[in-house]
Amino acid sequence: MSVSSLQHPRITLAAAALGFVVVLLDVSVVNVALDALRTRFSTDVAGLQWVVNAYTLIFAALLLMAGALGDRFGARAIFIAGFVLFTLASLACGLAPTLTTLIAARLAQGVGAALLVPNSLSLLSQAFPDKEQRNRAVGWWGAAGGIALAAGPVIGGFLVTHFGWRSVFLINIPVGLVGLALILRYSSASPRNEGRSLDLPGQAAAIMALASLAIALTDAAYLGWTHPRILVALGVAVLSAIGFILFEARSHAPMLPLALFSSPAFSIASITGVIVNFAYYGLIFVFSLFFQLEQHLSPQETGIAFLPMTIVLMVMNIVAGRLITRLGARRLMVFGLLLGAVGYLLLIPVSVSGSYWRLVVPMLTAASGIALMVPTMTNVTLSSVDPSRAGIASGVLNTARQVGGMLGVATCGYLVRDTAPAAFMQGMHLSLIVAVVLLLGTQAIEIVLPPSHGRQISGRLQADC
Repeated sequence: MSVSSLQHPRITLAAAALGFVVVLLDVSVVNVALDALRTRFSTDVAGLQWVVNAYTLIFAALLLMAGALGDRFGARAIFIAGFVLFTLASLACGLAPTLTTLIAARLAQGVGAALLVPNSLSLLSQAFPDKEQRNRAVGWWGAAGGIALAAGPVIGGFLVTHFGWRSVFLINIPVGLVGLALILRYSSASPRNEGRSLDLPGQAAAIMALASLAIALTDAAYLGWTHPRILVALGVAVLSAIGFILFEARSHAPMLPLALFSSPAFSIASITGVIVNFAYYGLIFVFSLFFQLEQHLSPQETGIAFLPMTIVLMVMNIVAGRLITRLGARRLMVFGLLLGAVGYLLLIPVSVSGSYWRLVVPMLTAASGIALMVPTMTNVTLSSVDPSRAGIASGVLNTARQVGGMLGVATCGYLVRDTAPAAFMQGMHLSLIVAVVLLLGTQAIEIVLPPSHGRQISGRLQADC
């Protein structure tokens, strides 16, 4: 019999955090390899978008089922399966001979990532039954992910410069092996809910909706919005989304229980997740292209350009876990959204010939706001549902975030599709404006909610502490 995870909660936390680390690392590490991939495969911005979004698309589409799988077969078993698949898919990415093969391998990576994330949180709920300790563990889990997300460009820049673009994928292999060793040695089997439905019709509709939307947003860059292929894709996306909602409303055991959204805390966390990731992922993609294609920085220089964000994300993720119980989730979410919006607003005057140092303070400000939001949203989500629904609730939140990231890369990629300096800068400025408007709009929603909403969230978090 394996050693109980309750006797080794910190090791379980380390294994869960490593699963989250590789998932978020592969979201950001690829960005500094964009120019190398563009050259190697002779592709355009649309092709680069698919390298990024193939991963995010399937990740977002399968997260809900992954949470249900964890509830039904045990979080530990599904977490292990996810780590194995992610590690093998990373090897396939690193060996990919063509762009099509790379995109296919990125899809497989996305499947593994979907299995890892919600079940890593379920493992934390199992390993830390004490509510105060669980909140701290989630804070460290979020901090590890935040560091990985921010450090990705720095690590990727170093790897691409010294070992080539394939190394940004192959680096996942040793991390995956360590994570697997820890979880296999130090965790025990998780509880299983044999009656948990997998809701295959709902899952199929979700995949169709997201895939069609991604195709429309990405291919419109060179086909135009009136092209029959784009119109068909948009139509399929709308019909699939409607079908998904109908399936979930009528199912006796839905993949996404719509009743979850009756909680204002849960709803606002999900909405915020979409907007925060839209802004962050979309603009990381844009600034990666800006540094490499417009300012002609090397991959390593591009990674170093993102270094200030690495430091602030690491610090603010940890600080956020402590601030939640002091300030309340509502205030912290409002403040984080404001910081993010101000940071992106200050970046709007950026120019190709401008000094990098003028970007540092705005980048730090925006990253601080984003970093405050991640553990706050996670804690709000887990605190607004019964512990038995932790897997599906975390799956919904992370689905919302990944959908936001996919939409951000697709939308911002469309705006900067022309890499000629003047056209690119116009698209970049518009991307920043869109991000600012969305963040401030979400902040306004949070502010105008009845005061009882804020007390509800804060009260639940205080109860958890």
